[in-house]
Amino acid sequence: MATLKTTIGHTIRDYAMVTFGIMLFVLGWSIFLVPNNLVGGGVTGVSAILQYATHGVIKIGYSYFVVNAALIIAAMFVLGFGFGWKTIYATILASIGLNLFQDLIPADFIQAIALDNGKLMSTIMGSIMVGVGIGFTMIAGGSTGGTDIIALMVNKYRNVSPGRLILYMDVVIILSSLLVPSYTPDGEELPFVEKLTNVVYGFILITINSTVLDLVISGSRQSVQLFILSKHYAEIADSITKDLHRGVTVLDGKGWYTKENTEVLMVLTRKTDLNILLRYIKAIDPDAFLSVTSVTGVYGKGFDAIKKK
Repeated sequence: MATLKTTIGHTIRDYAMVTFGIMLFVLGWSIFLVPNNLVGGGVTGVSAILQYATHGVIKIGYSYFVVNAALIIAAMFVLGFGFGWKTIYATILASIGLNLFQDLIPADFIQAIALDNGKLMSTIMGSIMVGVGIGFTMIAGGSTGGTDIIALMVNKYRNVSPGRLILYMDVVIILSSLLVPSYTPDGEELPFVEKLTNVVYGFILITINSTVLDLVISGSRQSVQLFILSKHYAEIADSITKDLHRGVTVLDGKGWYTKENTEVLMVLTRKTDLNILLRYIKAIDPDAFLSVTSVTGVYGKGFDAIKKK
């Protein structure tokens, strides 16, 4: 029963993170990027180019959904069906949101927070929101689709930074915006010089986006190593293994000052789980002696897998 509750709890948490990430992703595009006719990378960038070229007839959400459908089918075979369901949910939510929020967000609000602050500030704010949104979605095991799916499939077999891989693909997509006409929401065609300027903003956008994405993902994967000395070591070890489902190694030690034998617990865990682990230890033995250090990499069950060429 405890395992079932844990599984349900993790599933709810993952889908909540995906929902939060998609909301940031959609709002970043709807508030800051689309109103300024800015072009980003990935399928969203391609869809934005298509919307600008068709006077808004083909909105981002439609083409975004169609292209991602094919990529999701491929990802299911490579990354598993667990990934596929979360990404299907994320893609549907993003497709609806990209169309819906363009009509729901008041024009006065967009004018005040985005257009009046200029394209540079809109690029920075939009790219940060999009990067954080993609990061939260990836941490939960899903994706916003497009080049994110390609990056995750490659990352499964190669130790390649997802943000860097997405960056290379996005450069090609942004440059392609110079080859098609682009119209503002008012129906005016952008001159080539302004389109060229938007390409520069697009490069700034994907650079910030990929940097923020890597920061979010690497922050969630940071691990710590704890050495715990306590007279209640057995109770602490049982609590960590049974309640927190983390492995514990018991080492034989000897305090040289007291010349007494002692047991030392060694625990490896995610940095995000450190606070709850410390609370468990303090509740059992407030006088426990602890040493906490950051580790650069942990590979094995429950942590990262070693990529094979």
